[in-house]
Amino acid sequence: MNISILSSDIKHPVIDDLKGWMRDMTSKGHSVELVFDKASLRGGDILFLISYQQLIGEKERAQYGATLVLHASDLPKGRGWSPYIWSILGGANQITVCLLEASEPVDSGAVWLRNSFKLEGHELLPEIHEKLFMAELKLMTQAVEQFGAVTPVEQVGEAGVFLPKRSPSDSRLDPDKTIAEQFDLLRVVDNQRYPAYFDHCGKRYVIHIEKVGQDER
Repeated sequence: MNISILSSDIKHPVIDDLKGWMRDMTSKGHSVELVFDKASLRGGDILFLISYQQLIGEKERAQYGATLVLHASDLPKGRGWSPYIWSILGGANQITVCLLEASEPVDSGAVWLRNSFKLEGHELLPEIHEKLFMAELKLMTQAVEQFGAVTPVEQVGEAGVFLPKRSPSDSRLDPDKTIAEQFDLLRVVDNQRYPAYFDHCGKRYVIHIEKVGQDER
């Protein structure tokens, strides 16, 4: 099969995992390319959109047998931006990942496959990403292996509120609240791209969080 992967961010943490997946698919006889600009697409059997933030129109979709998007929510609930982050902030410990057809409006396409993973409540963002990426790559592998045999299922039910895009201000801590009260927010901040911070005494302070071992109490 001829497979393309299109992403907006060459520095996204999923890229290394995608390259490993590409090597595995290549070893199985597939042709796989990773590009960061839709103008570079050459057409083929499957186009996977991974953390891609621009609109893919009918012109691009027509070049492929299927154009598929990975979305980390139990659709139709959780359409929009960073759904797994919003879910964790809402107290969720199980995250569903959908592989769906790219369509308009965004996140409304028929679902090919679903997968899920559980969190224990202590994981920081790199560990959350590890579980998320494993679930996503598994869905991609299934799509390749079951291509032509999958029956897409239309989304049914109320979608709810379209989730907003997160901004640096969403990493703001409240200095008057405890760490425990804000731990879910600390779990999902990115130390490099959008670190946690708080304002106090007219100054701004950035916090980096990492896990160093077990509780010794």
